[in-house]
This record gives sequence, structure tokens and C-alpha cells, in this order.
Amino acid sequence: MLELRFIRENLDLVMEKMRYRHMGTAMLENFAALDQERRALLTEAEGLRNRRKTVSTEIGALKKGGQDAEGPMAEMRQVGERIKELEERCDGAEAKLQEIVMEIPNLCHESTPFGKDDSDNIEVKKWGVIPQFNFAPKAHFELGEALGIIDFDRAAKISGARFALLKGFASRLERALINFMLDLHTQRHGYQEVLPPFLVNTESMTATGQLPKFAADLFKTGVSDRDLWLIPTAEVPVTNIHRDETLAEKELPVKYCAYTPCFRSEAGSYGKDTRGLIRQHQFDKVELVKFVTPETSDLELEILLNDAEEVLQLLDLPYRIVQLCSGDLGFSSSKTYDIEVWMPAQDKYREISSCSNFLDFQARRGGIRYRPKEGNKSRLVHTLNGSGLAVGRTLAAIFENYQQPDGSIKIPAILEPYFKNHFVPAPCNCCSGGHHGS
Repeated sequence: MLELRFIRENLDLVMEKMRYRHMGTAMLENFAALDQERRALLTEAEGLRNRRKTVSTEIGALKKGGQDAEGPMAEMRQVGERIKELEERCDGAEAKLQEIVMEIPNLCHESTPFGKDDSDNIEVKKWGVIPQFNFAPKAHFELGEALGIIDFDRAAKISGARFALLKGFASRLERALINFMLDLHTQRHGYQEVLPPFLVNTESMTATGQLPKFAADLFKTGVSDRDLWLIPTAEVPVTNIHRDETLAEKELPVKYCAYTPCFRSEAGSYGKDTRGLIRQHQFDKVELVKFVTPETSDLELEILLNDAEEVLQLLDLPYRIVQLCSGDLGFSSSKTYDIEVWMPAQDKYREISSCSNFLDFQARRGGIRYRPKEGNKSRLVHTLNGSGLAVGRTLAAIFENYQQPDGSIKIPAILEPYFKNHFVPAPCNCCSGGHHGS
């Protein structure tokens, strides 16, 4: 979130930046009056507290001298009631201001291009050779269903629409991709692997910007004595690792990667990508999260983007990078690059990763600070994250780009070790030649 004082002192700028995002500014129209009212209430209450302190001393002196103190005491009772009234009104104004502040998006980075929607995003790079087929390429879901390795009907029976049941080769490929991505980011890129909880509390969702604005896009548990949400991305629990903490500057950058399943209600996406793995309620993702100093966050975003790109390069999947325009930018982000992988059956690129710099927007919400090497005053960190990558979409891209004329799917060379060196339990003697896992 933005700092209250910054909004107060730069209200016109904040409104201009919201219009730059093609957002309405009605929520800010009463901000100045409400903020002025709150400050006036605080000033009056503080003056009355000082008056009460002075008169209390006078009352003590009167009582000590055996004089009647009923008049001043009656006045102080009225003062106390007025202070209580002012505090209640001030709390109400504070709550309304906080609601407004929580609805204000991050300010766009100076390099974020102006635009209305994704059609105005700017292409900054292309990589790889788009495959040419001497047959009509099939969609990943057609290939998976024909091979009997993706079952949408049984998944719907189990859970409903927008779920998938992976079997055999597809499930092994999903697992291989997860391991490959984690190995790459930990061994080559220097991220520390973490395995966070998949259920988080409201404070965690609020810190990263999912709440209160995007509640409709989330799944919440119905357990009456628990305030828990299913994570829409590992960004939420991993960023909250350091919520309400102060790091030492020498620790930065802190770099985490995490595999998690992700859960999204896909509110407002009715009719979009109804078939296949592109838009599911549950999907796997490997996420990259960084905590950095403000001076390095621009560079760290470029490095994070390169780290995510390398996954596709090693898989030899053609892709492009676009910088999101102001109208397509996420609520908490100041600057975002999308990586889009080529999908032959759709004859287009589709998003497979978003890499974003949030500046201090999430850190202010989450109270994540660092102490500089010189000086005692702590500062807010900058947070960044990006998918490295969305696993289900990577699997879909492999299906489509590596499909063969007979409908089979070739394994990318970089993944072959993950299929050759898998664990096979030894036969046991306690039953009819079966295998037991350990």
C-alpha cells in the first residue's frame, strides 16, 4: 500500500497515476475532507487531554488545601466524555481512510508504458524457432485425452469443472518439470528452496495485496474456528516469511523458490479457456521471490526475468517477453514483464510467467524492513516475484511443441535424466511379487 502521508501530500499525483491505469478515482474524492476531519479530531482530543492534565493538577491542589473541587471535577467528567466521543469518531475516520488506502493500487514505474489493456503491451524480445509441422498440430488436451494421460471427465466427477486428472506419462512429466525447475533455480541461480504452508491467514493475503480487493478470486475454507485461505500462488506464503521482521542489509538479496499447488476461483473468466490446462482452479507452479534493497530492485527484476527465461531456453520452447502496459498491470505491481510461450495449436503465444517489481508496496503492508549497514533507521525492502514457471502450462507447451505425427510426445532432452534416474522400489517377498514404496 501507499503511505498515508504520501497520499495526503501528493493526492493529485496519486489520482493522476490511477487514471494512468484507467481506474476511477471516486474513492479519493472524499479523502482530503476525511483526512482533514481525522486530523482535526486528533488535535481537539489532544488539546482536551492536556486540559485534563492541567485541571487534574489543580483539583489535587484544591483537595489538598481543603477546598471544594466539585466544579472542576464536573468539568473533567464532561471533558472525558468528549474525549471518548472524539476517539470513537477518530477511529471511524481512520477505518474509512484505511479502506481507501487499501483500495489504491501501486504507482506505475516510470518505464511502464501507457495503455488500456493487453493489446497495448510492448513486445521486448523473442526467443527460439517456432516449430513447423507437416501435419495439423493438435491441442495439448486432445493429445492428452487420446493418449489416456489427461482425464478431464473423471476430474469433473471428482471435483467439478476446471480440474484435471493427470495419469502415467503426464503425471511423471509434471513431477519432472517441478524437480527440473527447482534444481535449476537452486543450483544455478542461487535461490533457497522452501516448502511453505498452502493455507494462509487473512493477514498474509492482505500483505501481498490479494485482500481485500480480490476476495472473489480466492478460495476460503469454511472451518468456523479458522481464518484460512487456499493460496493462489506461492508468492503469498513466501513473501510473508519475513512479515513484521527487520532484516540486516548484509542478508539481502534474500532469494527463495518454492513449488506449491495454487488455487484460484477464476471469477470473471466464464467461457475463457474452458478446455485444457491453461485456466484451472488448481495448478502447480514454481515461484521465485526476492527481498532486495530499493537501489537494486530494477536490476534484480531483470535478473529474475532471466532466471525464469532460462527454463524455457533449456526446454527449447519458443517464447516472447512483453512489458505490461499501465492498463494491464497487476494491482500491487509497479512494473511487470510477462513471458509468453508459443502454443502451436492456438497459433499464438500464451502467458507462462509474470515477473514483477512491487517496490515497497507489499513491504509496507507486511512490515518487512531492513537495517542499512550505516545508520540505525530501518527502511522498507523492495519485493519481487515471478513464476519460474507455471508447471501445467509448461507441460501443455511441451505437449504441443514436441508432438509427433503419430500423436506421441517427445521428451525434451534436458528432462531425460529425470525419467531415467527415477526410483523403482525392489520387489518384496511378503506378497505375490508386488512393489512397496518406502
